[in-house]
Amino acid sequence: MRRHTNSHPKESYYLGVTAALLALLFLLPLFTVTVVRREKAGEQEPERLEIWPPGEVDSRETIRVLISGAVREMPMSDYLAGVVRAEMPASFEQEALCAQAVAARTYTLYKIASGSNHGAAADVCDDPTCCQAYLDKESAAANWGSHAELYEAKVENAVSKTDGQTILYDGQPILAVFHSSSAGRTKSAGEVWTQDLPYLQSVVSPERGSQIPNYYSRVEFTPAEFKETFLAAHPEADLSGDPENWVSRLTVSEGSNVDTATIGGVTVRGSAVRTIFSLRSASFEVEVQNGKLVFFVTGYGHGVGMSQYGANQMAADGAAWEEIVRHYYTGVTVDTWTRGGKA
Repeated sequence: MRRHTNSHPKESYYLGVTAALLALLFLLPLFTVTVVRREKAGEQEPERLEIWPPGEVDSRETIRVLISGAVREMPMSDYLAGVVRAEMPASFEQEALCAQAVAARTYTLYKIASGSNHGAAADVCDDPTCCQAYLDKESAAANWGSHAELYEAKVENAVSKTDGQTILYDGQPILAVFHSSSAGRTKSAGEVWTQDLPYLQSVVSPERGSQIPNYYSRVEFTPAEFKETFLAAHPEADLSGDPENWVSRLTVSEGSNVDTATIGGVTVRGSAVRTIFSLRSASFEVEVQNGKLVFFVTGYGHGVGMSQYGANQMAADGAAWEEIVRHYYTGVTVDTWTRGGKA
C-alpha cells in the first residue's frame, strides 16, 4: 500500500533549493576562489586566484626534516610548501612556482632514494648547502606583509596542482638541482662537477637581465687580498710581478660560462674560481682597474638544472610547468611517484 502525501508545490520547490545548496557546499573546495588585493598604478585592483584542494599523494607521505637541529615529522605537502616559500620568490608566475614544487619534490625523493646525509634520524634538512632551504608559513607571512594571503595561496597551489608529480630519468627520480639565474644558457653537470649527467645538460635560458636584481655584479680585490685569497686554496701559484699578468687565460663555453682560468700559472675550473672568490656565478670576466683586480659577474648560482628566473620568464610567456621542467631537464619524463616507487 502506497502512503499518500499532501506536499505543496512550494514546499517541493524549497526542498529542491535546499538540496542544491547542500550539494554546492560539498563541491565548494573544488571551485573556491579567493579575492585578494594588490597595488597597481596607485590603485587597489582585485586579483582572483583559484584555490586547489590539497593533493592526496603528498598529504599521505610523511617526511622527517631536521630543522634548526631538531627533527620534525610532517606531510610531504607541508614540507614542499616550506621549500617553495624559501627557494623561489612567491611573486613569480604560478606555473614557475609549480615547476619549483616539482623540482623540490623530485630532489627530495632523490635524496631519500640515494641515502640520507642524516642517517636514520632524518630524511632531509633545512640547510640549502646540504638539502633545500625551508621557511615556515608564519615566518614567510611576516616577510610578505600585505601580500601574505596571495603569496601563501600561490605556494600551496603550486604543491597541490602538481601533487606527487616527479621528474624521472630511466624510471627514477633525478637530481633536480636549480639555481637563480643563468647568463643566457645553463651549464651541464660535467662543466661544474666531476660527473656529467644526461639530464643535466646545457640549454638556452630566456631570463632577461634587466628584470633581475643583481644580475650583473662586481667584486674587487686589492692585489694583496687577491693573492692571499687564491694562495690559501693554491699555495703553488706564482703571484709575483705585475698583477696584470696574474690571470693569463680564461676558456669560456657557450653562454659565457668560464670553463677554466689560469691564475698564477695554475689552471683551475671556473666553478672553483667562483668558490674561492665568493662570486655569484662562474660567468665572469677579470680586469685590472685602478690597481685592483675586478671580477665582472653575470647571473647567480652554479648554473646547472632549472634557472628560476628563466622558468619565470617561460611562464610569463605562456609555458605550463611541465614544459618548463622538460626544457631544463633533458630527456626526462614526469609521473606520480612516492618514496616507495611509482604511485
